[in-house]
Amino acid sequence: MGKNPTVAIFNDLKDLRAKKNITQEDLAKAVGVTRVTINYIENGEYRPSLELAFLLAKFFGKTIEEIFHIESLGGRHGKNR
Repeated sequence: MGKNPTVAIFNDLKDLRAKKNITQEDLAKAVGVTRVTINYIENGEYRPSLELAFLLAKFFGKTIEEIFHIESLGGRHGKNR
């Protein structure tokens, strides 16, 4: 995507974890990553691979779009394409 992304990606992982009353560690073990990875995703510091996004969605019984949200920062990409 390059150094200047034209979209921001937000997620609801922290809220979804709270509703299930699970820790970052619990979620990390369930999807096969580290707790640090979950922390980085929740804080918007890391964008998960498509594979990981599907695993997270499956774990919560949601679609990827119900967990991850895109906001356009300008340019050609995003939901207003």
